[in-house]
Amino acid sequence: YTAYDGRVILPQLIETADFTHFKMITLNGSAASNKGMALFPRRINGHYAMISRQDNENLFLMYSDNIHFWHEAELLMKPSYPWEFVQIGNCGSPLETERGWLLLTHGVGPLRQYSIGAVLLDKDDPLKVIGRLRTPLISWKQDCRYGYVPNVVYTCGAIIQGDMLVLPYAMSDQRITISLIPLPG
Repeated sequence: YTAYDGRVILPQLIETADFTHFKMITLNGSAASNKGMALFPRRINGHYAMISRQDNENLFLMYSDNIHFWHEAELLMKPSYPWEFVQIGNCGSPLETERGWLLLTHGVGPLRQYSIGAVLLDKDDPLKVIGRLRTPLISWKQDCRYGYVPNVVYTCGAIIQGDMLVLPYAMSDQRITISLIPLPG
């Protein structure tokens, strides 16, 4: 998660063995910077894996043998479409499907308008992009126009329930809704 003390942003990890006691630990290493870091829910080829945004514009993939230390990041993708030309970022941890890792993204386009997109990454080599939406999965609408953060739809994650993607998201930091999106079989 992204920790913020009013001055400094730090990537941190919450650990628990019993969901009663929690330990918050700052991630370390030269690649443990910025915000927008999200762990894959399981190791890939024996390594921890994480999506990150090292430069406030692009998405990166990182591997580590120690979950607390991250030293190298490889470029995964750059903004490609008008709705994400300013920057792209992740929207929570990748979701494992039979076809690959489903990664929800956010794109920032003209006038700082945020939209939610989706990318499918290879299960064994997430640097391989299998598919990427050319248009947003969810875009802001007129009812998202005003609020604390106008022109924004944003999510911090979703779950897969059966053949449905359950996607909660915020609209302009004013309202919350849920989209149910059928997944192809």
